[in-house]
Parts: sequence; C-alpha cells; structure tokens
Amino acid sequence: MPPQSIASEQAISYHECLISLGSNIEPVLNFAQALTIIGHECNLLATSKAIRTAPVGYQQQPDYLNAALLVSTPLEREAFRAYLKEVENRLGRVRGAIKSGPRTMDLDMVAWDGELLDESYYQYDYVRTPVNEVLASSGRTLGEKSAHDF
Repeated sequence: MPPQSIASEQAISYHECLISLGSNIEPVLNFAQALTIIGHECNLLATSKAIRTAPVGYQQQPDYLNAALLVSTPLEREAFRAYLKEVENRLGRVRGAIKSGPRTMDLDMVAWDGELLDESYYQYDYVRTPVNEVLASSGRTLGEKSAHDF
C-alpha cells in the first residue's frame, strides 16, 4: 500500500466568518458577482436578503444594498481578511479620498468563529439586521463583547 500524503493525514480545520456586504455602484450586479465568487471559493452556509439603506457619512451618493453572508473557510483570519479585500478589488473597488464614499463592493468581517469583531454591528442597522437574519437562519449566535472591547 502506498504511503498517504501528510495533507491527507491531517484534518483541515475550517473557520466560520460572518461577512457584511455593501454596494451602491451597480449594486444588483455586484452583489450577484460577489455571491458567485464567494460561493465558488468558500463554503457558503447562509445568506440574508439584501436591504436598501441610505448612505452614512457622505450623503452625496446613491443608496446602498446591504446583506450578510456566513461562510466557512480553511484560511486563517488575516489571510481571509486579505482574501475579502482581493475580492473587492476583483469587483472594481476603488478606494478614494472619501472613506464612506461610493463603492462597487465593501466586504467586512463582522464575526470570526462566533466572536464579534466589528463594533459596527452595534452601531448600524444596515449591519445588524442582515447579520441577525443570517444568525437566525443558521442557528448560530455571537459571543457578546462590550463596546470598550473594540
């Protein structure tokens, strides 16, 4: 019997990530493309419905579509954060002088393995509402953090 490879002997550990999505430049097209990319490159576990929201901060721009995804990945947290930025770039994201300005796609990690990472969950309904929908549909919960933990 041939020896097994080291990789086949070691179990791959997967992590779960809750992602917040936002777009206000061709948002329907960019949401579809983001879901296709992430669905092919990660294990897509749950999605929320997209909601339309008014911009926060810089107001001279179109409304946003916002949603949330739950995925599993073998990548470690910082590698997955870099992967999300690379997906944004593939979708034409341009980072301009106005931080809260228009964008083709914004992908933010809200939670990693059930641990809340992003205080915007507490601050903005456009994050909290879709994330709560994904949590409810997937049977997941978030570890609570207080505001001073961020």
